[in-house]
Amino acid sequence: MNSSLALIWTVTAATTLLQAGNGLLQALMPLRMQAEGISVASIGVVAAAYGVGFSTGCFLAPSFIRHVGYIRAFASLAAVVSVLILVMTQAHSTLAWILLRGLSGVMLACIFTVTDGWISARATSSHRGRILSIYMICTKVALMLSPLGISFGDIRTDGLFMAVSALITLSLLPIAATTTKEPNAPQGVRIEVRKLFATAPSAVVGAFVVGLVNGPVIAITPVFGVRIGLSQDQAAALLFALQAGSLAMQWPLGWLSDRADRRYVIAGLALGASLVSLLILWASAQNASLLILWSFAAWGGLALCIYSVCVAHACDIVDPGQIVSTVGTLLFSWATGVTIGPLLGALAMEVLGPQGLFIYAALASLGLAAFIVMRIIRVQRPPARGGFVDIAPSSSASAGLAPRAEVGTADSHPHAPDPEGDAEPTDQKGRSPATRVETSP
Repeated sequence: MNSSLALIWTVTAATTLLQAGNGLLQALMPLRMQAEGISVASIGVVAAAYGVGFSTGCFLAPSFIRHVGYIRAFASLAAVVSVLILVMTQAHSTLAWILLRGLSGVMLACIFTVTDGWISARATSSHRGRILSIYMICTKVALMLSPLGISFGDIRTDGLFMAVSALITLSLLPIAATTTKEPNAPQGVRIEVRKLFATAPSAVVGAFVVGLVNGPVIAITPVFGVRIGLSQDQAAALLFALQAGSLAMQWPLGWLSDRADRRYVIAGLALGASLVSLLILWASAQNASLLILWSFAAWGGLALCIYSVCVAHACDIVDPGQIVSTVGTLLFSWATGVTIGPLLGALAMEVLGPQGLFIYAALASLGLAAFIVMRIIRVQRPPARGGFVDIAPSSSASAGLAPRAEVGTADSHPHAPDPEGDAEPTDQKGRSPATRVETSP
């Protein structure tokens, strides 16, 4: 354990501080915009701008890292994000929020490429599990607890934004103090949505719908809470519940997905998220605040875990040498959903009231479950052969954290995809570095 900590303590400490600031910002921004009289539809547009910025950052990050290195890239990007947060205190129009949130999306995507690439380079087979456990738990706990910081300030003043800026600035210190060698520069890979869809359509559609659903729920949940009569502190606590549920369910679901056709797990999670969305609607109509909180925890434990299983499913199928491209393509699919989803979720709230957000979530999740069931009926596959990893949609560099990413890919050999999609999995293992992503038609 000590040797594992020595390898990753700097980047883990930096990412934990960064995610603490990011989690507080996720709760603070929609509440601040609502307090300023900005409509739910406009808040959805701001959230969509983040998706556009994030996907753009995923493309720009590898080139930037190659030019300046991991340490300088993190330091400069975190400094820019800190400044952007301070500028948000002066944002009083929808256009200003769109520009600032879009730019923060670019910067954060680049930062996550740095941190994911760093962890990927250290995650060798001898201590990979310990490294990932430490890294994932620390960052997830920070993202989970930080929204509760809303109770320590007034959203109408600038103090909480200053706290976010301070946390992000503090994340510079561990990276600046590191004495470990930087990972190798990112390598290139192409994103091929059509090719991966032909091979693993369940994974591609799953990642896209995850973005469609999780994007608006995370971005608009604080507003939903306030609109149904919760206090601002209680509304922020809903984000805590989402992340707590996700943290609690990742490993049990991972254990299950390693012992069954992962598509059954994806379908079950999607159907469960749809049913829990209906429970949230009923609980909100009854003003049962405690049940709402527990329902959000259950929803997070289901919906926020789908992406990881989609990645594991796709990596079961593709050649080891294609894992980097696969993870990058799924990230692109997720980012597309995150760009579109907040617009649809906000529109549903405008038309149907606050409950519209989870009516939308229920329908989208049910649609995903139906699609996966049709794929299962059409193409039968054997149970998965292990290798689940709790991988978040953060950057293409997370390909190095994906299932089967433990040894070199030199031994890999191509195999033809199943003509019906969802081809047979292989036993091969492959490890891939952080990547530069390029699109292809």
